[in-house]
Amino acid sequence: MKIKFWGVRGSIPSPGPNTQRYGGNTTCIEVRTDDNELIILDGGTGIFPLAQQLLKELPLTANIFNTHSHWDHIQGLPFFIPIFIPGNTVNLYGAFDPISGAGPERIMNIQMQYSYFPVREAEIQSRMNYLTVMPHEVIKIGNTTITPTLLSHPVVNLGYRIECNGKSMFFTGDHEPHYNIYEPQDDGYADYQALIDEQRQAIVDAMQGVDVLIADSSYTVGEYPSRKGWGHGTFDSCIEMAKAASAKILYCTHHEPTRSDDDLEKVFAEAVARQNCKTVDIRIAREGDEITI
Repeated sequence: MKIKFWGVRGSIPSPGPNTQRYGGNTTCIEVRTDDNELIILDGGTGIFPLAQQLLKELPLTANIFNTHSHWDHIQGLPFFIPIFIPGNTVNLYGAFDPISGAGPERIMNIQMQYSYFPVREAEIQSRMNYLTVMPHEVIKIGNTTITPTLLSHPVVNLGYRIECNGKSMFFTGDHEPHYNIYEPQDDGYADYQALIDEQRQAIVDAMQGVDVLIADSSYTVGEYPSRKGWGHGTFDSCIEMAKAASAKILYCTHHEPTRSDDDLEKVFAEAVARQNCKTVDIRIAREGDEITI
């Protein structure tokens, strides 16, 4: 199984001289199974350069798994050129949103409305399939299994475990570790903490023993208090999660868009030193990096 990063920034694209080393595109990860099935995790702006590469191997079948519907994870999808080419098949998987009452079809329908995009959804010429998935529901693509897990974010966010021939990876999308909304002296504190502990363990179990964990590490521990509830993790929380799950390699991603490459390396190094983790290979996700497991 091969994994390639096409977008590693969070919230908004941040191109420029200060982000050249690690990249300014928003979230997109290409996964190639041992059978060369194409799985794409999220459709941030990184999916556009990926699309240019894919034009060399038409016709194709692309399986796009959307973690959630926030802009930085979907804004590249209308620019995914294969959707406009006859003979291609594009399967867009995603969660059911109880607020809108819709599944992943809404991602394209909203973005490609007349007021927001010059090309209508009706002009898509590939075979476009929208598939709603549920937590713990196993999806099979060839010999590969994909299992969604519900994570913590201000909209329904699915993390995905991908397994193929004994190798595995897990991508969180956006995830903030659950926290107790009560104060320790409040009546509801203990019951709520028990629920949090159960949720945390379920997430650790879902990613247990993976060869590669790719996790949202937007903030430092110092930045986090003023951003609590925004739905993102820290470098430290990701390292602790990787240790608890016995992951072999951790890629920290969803880099804060105002953070330069130099600052990213600095705060990353500080977190790694603070955690003093000897069991996990901890890396910064970099646009263009590829790994084979």
